[in-house]
This record gives sequence, structure tokens and C-alpha cells, in this order.
Amino acid sequence: MTTKKPDGGNFVEGVITTTAKGFGFVSVGEDSPRENDIKVEAGFLNTALPRDRVKVRLNAELASSESPDSRLGRRSGREQEVMQQTGEVVEILARNKITFVGTVDEENGATFLIPQDTRIYVDFLIPNPPHGEKLRGKKALVRLMDWTDSKKSPTAEIIEILGDAGDNETEIRAIVLDKGLQMELPEKIHREAETLKKTAPVFIADEAKKRRDFRSVTTFTIDPADANDFDDAISIQTIPNGEIEIGVHIADVSAYVKPHSAIDEEARVRATSIYLVDRVIPMFPEVLSNDLCSLNEKEDKLVFSAVFTFAPDTATNPNSKVVVKDSWFGRGIINSAKRFTYENAQEVLDNGKGLFYDELHTLNTVAKKLAKQDKEEGAISFEHEEVRFELDANKKPIRVYTKTFQDTNKLVEMFMLLANKKVAEYVSSKLSNVQGKTAHPEHEGDLFVYRVHDEPKPERLAELAKFVAGLGYKLPLKEGRVSSTDINKFLEQIKGKPEETMLNTATVRTMAKAIYSTRNIGHYGLAYEHYTHFTSPIRRYPDVMVHRILAHFLSNEKVTNEEMNEYRSLAVHSSEMEKLASDAERASIKFKQAEYMSVRVGKEFTGIISGVAEWGVFVEEEETKCEGLIRISDLGNDYYIFEREKYRIVGKQSHEKFTLGDKLKFRVKAVDLEKKSIDYELVK
Repeated sequence: MTTKKPDGGNFVEGVITTTAKGFGFVSVGEDSPRENDIKVEAGFLNTALPRDRVKVRLNAELASSESPDSRLGRRSGREQEVMQQTGEVVEILARNKITFVGTVDEENGATFLIPQDTRIYVDFLIPNPPHGEKLRGKKALVRLMDWTDSKKSPTAEIIEILGDAGDNETEIRAIVLDKGLQMELPEKIHREAETLKKTAPVFIADEAKKRRDFRSVTTFTIDPADANDFDDAISIQTIPNGEIEIGVHIADVSAYVKPHSAIDEEARVRATSIYLVDRVIPMFPEVLSNDLCSLNEKEDKLVFSAVFTFAPDTATNPNSKVVVKDSWFGRGIINSAKRFTYENAQEVLDNGKGLFYDELHTLNTVAKKLAKQDKEEGAISFEHEEVRFELDANKKPIRVYTKTFQDTNKLVEMFMLLANKKVAEYVSSKLSNVQGKTAHPEHEGDLFVYRVHDEPKPERLAELAKFVAGLGYKLPLKEGRVSSTDINKFLEQIKGKPEETMLNTATVRTMAKAIYSTRNIGHYGLAYEHYTHFTSPIRRYPDVMVHRILAHFLSNEKVTNEEMNEYRSLAVHSSEMEKLASDAERASIKFKQAEYMSVRVGKEFTGIISGVAEWGVFVEEEETKCEGLIRISDLGNDYYIFEREKYRIVGKQSHEKFTLGDKLKFRVKAVDLEKKSIDYELVK
């Protein structure tokens, strides 16, 4: 939004990103290209902090752009040397947050906090620190009290002393609180959950009379070995006409948690469970997430089900396509016969015998066909690795490894994708009937919560196409766009090639981020026209919303405008909280990786260059995926030139090249647990 003032000055409002160097960039819209962001030079931030909403006066002159994150492979779109609009922050319209985490220090009788967030370019003065406790070196949570004069330090008060920097409990708590997230649920939430549990036996018995009964149908769960909350179960049976009926049964959280109850309000705020390396911070109290709602083995459980019917030869005829002949959605009751882990279910498949082998084999065959069809229709299949840790009794990492993605993982994934897709299609078909010809196209889907994924931005695709062309590949752009099918063809071309890792990474970082929205634009990455999240209501609040909306349509009830207005704002909030939770999860992984390498200083490893910047190269260790920085000064006795467009650094005299995706040998040089950073040095 741009406004014209009487004095002739142009003003814009937007959200600011700041840097440790004291300058920033103001984004004026979600869909605006990043090179259009307003650059605010050092000295003109006027107390703005990361993600604050600000008003900016535009300057007449332009400046050369400079990125706050100019690391190649993690490009922000601001890194090209272009002339960019500059401005000055004239007003803070809304603070993004007022609580911050950092390390306490003392100097010349003054106590201050050094923020953990490196984007914050000032320290916080603490005028009234607590007495009788040694504070230096402690991590603390503080509340911003006053900062209206950028020439002075912001003042803050200590809310909580978290503990010694570097300590596991301290650092994990610091990670969560610094994202503005909460650790513990309020006591009243636990009390309400206990009340629900007491009344549950009678409630379940009463509900069983109203629901479709799947308790005699073979049903089981397949989850990670360390899982405690089981959102989903799969049933399978052959019905009298020979057709295969597969059910996806999801914990019916909405049967217990009513809108605007204390538990519901708390879950709305949290929006998601947070999965850290050493713990889960649940969205719902454990009485619900691990007990009442969890689809535990050999217990009657209330579910919301999506049941699909397939032709008799779907699993036996290799040439037959998977076609869903019929779908049923509704509330049911199940009793899971077996709690499989991914590993022991895979063992049954690999051995060709064992409990429920026939059922698992049929499910696996259908899932593989579904995956093949999705890929043929344009679903992008990125290879992805998940870092896991083995911790000792003190939560210290003794082993870091990557999770193996097996057939059973894909099996569960494909049936969850199918359920999510078919639920979205069902509701969308109902919406078409409800809205009819009077609906405005721009409001399509306004009565539902979709999971949407936009196409990559043209400027990012152009950069990627130029980069891959330099390596002899072609990414076919048509009017700045590329189909997901062509992305898949490109990924197939690079499979097994030395540059595969580099190009895979560069392609992933070109993609937009999936979000929740009441406006359907489809899901680019999955190549689905309609998609939602239905299958994880224990850990994601949008799934609870979807269950409630689906229940309305199944009962032919009207979704009120008031309810949908709530869901519109909650969709935006859920996307924001998902990102914060994801950031916290990644930070916990980085902390544990740093902790793992801290006792391996001096040891040698091999790894892949995962990022390139003007100050050095980032290297990811092969097995543990522990990423560290090799600084320019540790590359060799040469002057190195940073070639941004080619994702590499080149020695001026030696012509030695360090390119994204290169394999090299390195030594662990130093580790900073507080900063969660690792320094490597090159071994030649």
C-alpha cells in the first residue's frame, strides 16, 4: 500500500527483515518479488526489529542491493547487483513480538542481554536485574519495556532465567521461547482433559450406536518406533463382490474437543505440535494425544474415516490402473489389531510372511501404483533425508544418522495423500453445488480450508534455468513457468550424476512454501487440483477445522459466515505457526549436531559443499549431515573470487574451484554450542 502525504513524500507499509549489520528490507506484499523490497540502510531503522510492521518513507535515490543472507544455495532473491528503492522507517505500526531470548552479560556495572536471534542488531539493557544471583553467562527470557529512541539501547525486564548457556534443557527451552512458542500447557487444560477421559467410556459406547462399525475389519497402525500419538490407521478387506475396500481412519479429535472450549482455544493458539530432537511439545494435552484420541492397539477408538473401493485386480494385475470406484466419508469406530512400526511392518514384507502379510502386501502394491500414477501426472518426487539422533541418558547425542525411507513409509504416505485429496475433492464438489452460478470465482473454496502450494516465482525459475544451463541441462521455461512434469524429467536426468545433490538442492530452494488457505489454487508439488490436511488432527489444528467442516457437509448443515471467518484467519495463523515450529525443530537439530561435533574437534570427515558465500563454503558431513563453515582463510593461500551465478568460489592464482555439490575432506576446527555453529577446515 502506498500513500501520498501533503508534504509530497511517498510512504509504504510492510513487514521488515533486519540483519546483524543494522540494515533491513521491507516487504510490501506476500506476492511482491523480493527485488522490489525497500532497502533501509543502517541508521534508518528507527528501532524496527525483525518482522515488525512498519511505515517507510521512500527516498528519491536508489541503492545497490545487498542481501542479509547472501549465501548461495540459500538465496533470498535480493542478491543480484541491481539498483533498489531505499527508504527510512518513520513509524513502528506493530511489534512482531516483545519477548526475546539471549545471554546475559555484565560490563561497567551495567547488565544487558545479547539476543540469540542474530537478526537483532542491538543488545537489551536490563536496568533492574534480579539481585542475589550470578547472571553472567545465563540465558534469559526478557520482555521489551521501552524503545522509542534509536540512539539509546532498548530496555527490558527479565521474565525467566533459563539456565546456563550450552546446557541441553536451557538451549531447548531457549529455542522454543525465542520463536514466541510455549512449552507447557496451562493446568486448566489438563483438568479439562481429565474430565473428558472420565466420561469417555459412556460417550464411546453411546457413539458406537451412531457410527459405522469397523471393529471386525482388519485394521492396524504403522508409525515410527518412538511415536506415542497415533493419528491414523488403515483397514483392508475384500467385500462380497470381490472388490478391495481400504479405509483410512483418523483420530476423531473433534468428537471430544468442542469449538471454543478451553482445550480448543489453546490448540488454536498453538496450531501445531512441535517435534524437537529430544521431546514433543503437544498441541493437545497428552491425555488426549497419547490416550483418549490416539488409535492405540486393541482399544475401541472413535474415528473420522475415508473408505475407498478398488477393482478386484488392482493389486494383482500389474497393468491395471488404480481407480477409486467409490468413496465413503463419515464417522466410525475401530479397534486396531496391531501397532506396527515402520521397521517391523517392512520386515513382514521383506520376509514374505508374518502377521497380516497378505494385507500389507496388497496395500504396498496399491501404494506403489498410486505413487507411479501421481508421478506420471506431475507430482514432484524429491529425494529427502531425515536426520535422527540416538541420545544417552543425559540427552547427549551419541549417534547421528539419516532415517531410511522404506516401502512402509511410502505405503502410509500414499494412503494419507489419497485421503487428503479425496476429502478436498468431495467438499469442493459440494461447494460447487452450494455456490452454483452465483459464486464469484475469486471466492471459490471460501467454505473450506485447503493445503495449497503455489508455482515457483518466475524470477527464481529464471535463475535456476540459467544455473542448470551452465552445467549442460535444460529447464524448459514457457512464459516464465515450468510444469511439475518437466521438473520431474529434469530430476530424472540428474539421477546418479556427480552434480545430483547440488541440483536437487538448488531446485528444492526454488519452490514456494505450502500454506493453508480458504482459497484454492491447487497444489503444484503434488499436481493435485484439490488438496487438504485431514489425516493428523492430533498434531495439526487445520485438520481439526477440516473435520468440522466435513461434518457439516455430511450432515447437510450450513457452514456459517462467522465460522468461516474464524477459519480464514486461523488458516493464516496456522501457516505462520507451522513455520515457527519448523524453525524451532531445525534449530534443535542444529544444536544437537553442534553438540555431537563438539567432542570430535580435530577429527577428519568427508562431506558435500551445501552452500557458498563470499566468506567461505558450507559443508555437510556425509553420514550425520552436520553442516559447518570452511572460511575463506582456511581454503588455502590464494585470493578467492565469489562467482555468485555459478554457485562457486574460485582461486585467482590457483584457479581451484569450490562449487555447490563438490565432495571434499575436512577437519572439525571449532564448535560454538550457544550459536549452534560448527567451523571446519579443509584437509588437502
